[in-house]
Amino acid sequence: MGSTDHRFTVNLSILFTELPLLERPAAARAAGFTAVELWWPWVDAPVPEQSELDALRSALQDAGTQLTGLNFYAGQLPGPDRGALSVPGEESEKFRRNIDVAADFAQSLGCKALNALYGNRVEGVPEAEQDELALENLKLAARAADRIGATLLIEALNAAESPKCPIVSAPKAIEIVDKVNEATGLGNATFLMDLYHLAMNGEDLHRIIDEHTAKTGHVQIADNPGRGAPGTGELDFGDLLGRLKKAGYEGWIGLEYKPGDQPSASSFGWLPAPLRSA
Repeated sequence: MGSTDHRFTVNLSILFTELPLLERPAAARAAGFTAVELWWPWVDAPVPEQSELDALRSALQDAGTQLTGLNFYAGQLPGPDRGALSVPGEESEKFRRNIDVAADFAQSLGCKALNALYGNRVEGVPEAEQDELALENLKLAARAADRIGATLLIEALNAAESPKCPIVSAPKAIEIVDKVNEATGLGNATFLMDLYHLAMNGEDLHRIIDEHTAKTGHVQIADNPGRGAPGTGELDFGDLLGRLKKAGYEGWIGLEYKPGDQPSASSFGWLPAPLRSA
């Protein structure tokens, strides 16, 4: 891919999933990475047992890996049933119970980015009501993130894989970012620029990078089509990452791709070993 000044972090919720959760940080470290990120690991437990939180914290620390990003509770990931904060009833209540738990866990590991996924549209409930609920929950999440000195990430998904998600474009995600910042006055809501989702939506990645990098708090990558490692699809990551650098992006690049049929550790051939460590 050529040289780059970017820092890379491995998403342990999509890579190294052939291993138990607590073994993944050490496997990432053995592959040369010192930084990792996670979706909320307990899909049925917004408030897991303290022993589970402690075990994961120890696994990350013992491996010598820095946690750079964490999702708030978002239900079942991956899949179309993702997101919780805008869903009336039990799911949004789970999200609220999770907010401080996730923020405290992130703080204990020095993690400075928390991702809050919008929920799918629910039939029989006015969209305006769902959006009002979402804004209230995003305000709570933004305040929790601010409490630990972190940014709140708002992500655009893609319409093909998440047809019921209302945030399936960069402009829509930016709109939500601006609404949250206006409502809280904190200014800590930012855009999570996932180049795979945006490419799946057919958006102009060059234009998005040029126009929205200033409001971007995190970037994630996977090739398109297929959501595989860079080089398995059609995206030119040398060009895209270079453009991000030129636009002033200095944050983490999250590797959120599927390794395919090979072991996850074999999927990093595109990234020279000296560039994997932060």
